[in-house]
Amino acid sequence: MKKFQLGQSRENVINLFPEKAIRRVKLGEKEIGIVRIGEIFFAFDSLCPHRGASLIQGSINGYEEIICPLHQYRFDLKTGALHSGSCSDLEVYQTNLTDEGLIIQLNSGN
Repeated sequence: MKKFQLGQSRENVINLFPEKAIRRVKLGEKEIGIVRIGEIFFAFDSLCPHRGASLIQGSINGYEEIICPLHQYRFDLKTGALHSGSCSDLEVYQTNLTDEGLIIQLNSGN
């Protein structure tokens, strides 16, 4: 696994990511999406596994799902599980908000 850190403090990271606003972040060669709900951060592949649409242009609903803007497929932000549509699950990445910043772990293939 590769670990990346964003920000320099808990407060700094919270201020970098407005509530429910999807942000594009490049970690090494990998482009991911990050969204904050309260003090919980979700990190996920930036492209929909169905047709490769940008999930950065998607939206977040009240069920902690990201909705693809192309065909409205819905993915669980915690697990990446597909909740609506017909394709593979979305790849999600572990996050940990610490006093030093946000730690994101990418799988070894990324």
